[in-house]
Amino acid sequence: MEFGIQFFPDVTPEEKSGAQYWTESLHLAGLCDAYGYSHVRTVEHYGHPYGGYSPNPVVFLAAAAERTRRARLVTGAILPVFNHPLKVAGEIGMLDAISGGRLDVGFARAFLPHEFRKFGRPLDESRARFDEGIAQVRALLETENVTMAGRFHSFENVTSLPRPTQRPRPPIWIAASSTDESFLAAGRNGYFVMTFPRAHKDIRRWLEMYRASWAEAGHPGRPKVMIAFHMFCAADRGYARALARPRVNAYLHSLVDASSDWGEGTTSKDYPNHPAMIEILKKANFDAQVANSTCWVGSPADLIAMIHAYHDAVGGIDIASLQVNFNTTTVTEAEASMRLFATDVMPAVAHLAPA
Repeated sequence: MEFGIQFFPDVTPEEKSGAQYWTESLHLAGLCDAYGYSHVRTVEHYGHPYGGYSPNPVVFLAAAAERTRRARLVTGAILPVFNHPLKVAGEIGMLDAISGGRLDVGFARAFLPHEFRKFGRPLDESRARFDEGIAQVRALLETENVTMAGRFHSFENVTSLPRPTQRPRPPIWIAASSTDESFLAAGRNGYFVMTFPRAHKDIRRWLEMYRASWAEAGHPGRPKVMIAFHMFCAADRGYARALARPRVNAYLHSLVDASSDWGEGTTSKDYPNHPAMIEILKKANFDAQVANSTCWVGSPADLIAMIHAYHDAVGGIDIASLQVNFNTTTVTEAEASMRLFATDVMPAVAHLAPA
């Protein structure tokens, strides 16, 4: 089992400026190689404290590439619905070159109605734009002199530059969260899966479907699953949880606020489960997540027990992507947590693997 770190800003300018947030995040990214973390990851969102400091993951990951030599750089995730495939393919080739072939490319459909409004995109085009966008980016990365006529984007005889350093292209990850089809399609297409904790029975079922779909398609190698968790580790459980509780709750509140359109009558054929999902999120809180081992906060012994419990409940995962400086967590607090987790937790659970 591998552990990496992710950066999902959920702060306002009054809490931290963009300059402060990313300076601190780059410092933490620079610790990955020394502490044994396998990746650095960040998101793409717009116009809201929930994720809005990160409109382009490639920009941060290019800077993080210069602070690391071994850690993978993961887009978690690029949103094809808001981007032209020619631009995405070129940026992927550029970052793959800058990082010396350490890029993993995650794509997601986007799910916040306010972002679709800002870009003038209908929610009901989400899946079609996602499928077309990934197919076009993949073709541009894998081959030269590409001609494609799509519903949303078309181009003729294009060779994207620079060519990928990894051949035929960097690994592709798909963000899947709430529908069977997302997990089945990822397996069918030979893509890895990134997701976040949900009810254990749901995650276990989806991961079983994903792995079966991969096997049925006959893809070589083995599928991979990455799941994101809040993590704060300290010698004293009470201290860790008192510090993390209001910050995790603030993150959850920010997510609900950013998603509020779903609870106000917004519907879409491409997001059949989201109105109900937001109702579930409204009830989520730090203590419930800790009890379910979906928020890893406490002493090293606590976290070892949580990781074992979660691993057993969902049938195993390959990679945990840890959110280490959530909300107003200071860089000093996050660094101490990363260091203790690396020395006291990672060695005790590194042997875990999918069933």
